[in-house]
Amino acid sequence: MTGKHLAIAIPASIIADTPHLREKTSKIGSIGRAAAIFRVREIIVYADTPKADQNLDLELIAELLRYIETPQYLRKRLFQIKPELQYAGILPPLRTPHHPLTGKIKDLHIGDFREGIAVSKTKEGTIVDIGSEHSAFLRGEAVLNKRLTVKITKLSDHVEVQEVNREEINEYWGYNVSVEKAPLSKIAKSRNSDLTIATSKFATRLQDALQALADRWAKANRILIIFGAPTRGLFEIAKDEGTNLNDLADFVLNTVPNQGTETVRTEEALLATLAIFNLEFGSSDQSSFFSPK
Repeated sequence: MTGKHLAIAIPASIIADTPHLREKTSKIGSIGRAAAIFRVREIIVYADTPKADQNLDLELIAELLRYIETPQYLRKRLFQIKPELQYAGILPPLRTPHHPLTGKIKDLHIGDFREGIAVSKTKEGTIVDIGSEHSAFLRGEAVLNKRLTVKITKLSDHVEVQEVNREEINEYWGYNVSVEKAPLSKIAKSRNSDLTIATSKFATRLQDALQALADRWAKANRILIIFGAPTRGLFEIAKDEGTNLNDLADFVLNTVPNQGTETVRTEEALLATLAIFNLEFGSSDQSSFFSPK
C-alpha cells in the first residue's frame, strides 16, 4: 500500500469497564471500523496497567481486531471456535477493498488482488482458497494454512495467481495487529516513527499547534498516534512509568477541546482524532486516507 504508514496505539483497559463479552465485542468492532475508515495500517494494543493482569484483555482485543480484518471467506479456516468469538456475529463488516462481496469467477479480472490461504500442494504448485467458486492455482510453494496476498494472473478454465507483497497494492488493504506488553515509553521509542502524537485533554489544543503539526505530517512517512485509557490518561500512565509524556511524543494534543462530558472514551477520541486529521491532512495524501471513488 502506498502512502503514509499510520499506526494507532490503544490501551488494553478500553474494555475494563465493560462487563459483558457482547458489549466488549461491540466496542472492539467499532474500533476496527474506525481504523478501516481512516486507513490505519497498524493497531498496537498495549498494557497500560502493569500491576494488573491484562493478558486476557490484550489477547481478546487483538483476536477480535484480527477477526474483523480477515475476509469473511477465510475466517473459518483461520479461526477456531472459541468462547472469545461467541459474539463475533455482531461485528460490523469492514467493506474494504480486500473484503470483496462476490466470489464468482465472472466477476474476477486479471490484475485483481485477493486475500487467500494455501490449502494443499500439488507437484506443480499450491492450491489457494481465494473465496471464489473454484480454488486458485499458485505456481511454487506456499506455507499451508497461512494467509497470503495474491494477484490474479490468469483466467481461463482455472484461476491462476501469484503471491505479492501487500505494500505493492495502491488500495487500502487492511491493518495489522500487534500486542505490546512493554511500558508505553519503550513502545513510543521503538516504533521507528517519524512523527509520534499523544492525545490528552490536558494538552495543547490542536488548533494552536496545527501549522507545526502540518509541517511535520507532510514530511513524515510513519506516524504513530497514542490514545489513553478511559480512567487514566496518557500523562498519568507515563508518570506511573517514571517518565514524562512530553518526552515520548513530538506533539501532545487535545483533539476534543471544550468537551461537554467529564471524560471522552477511547473509541470516541479515536474517531474524533482521526476524522480531524483526515480533514486537515487527508487531501494532500489521498493514498493514505479514504477518498470516494
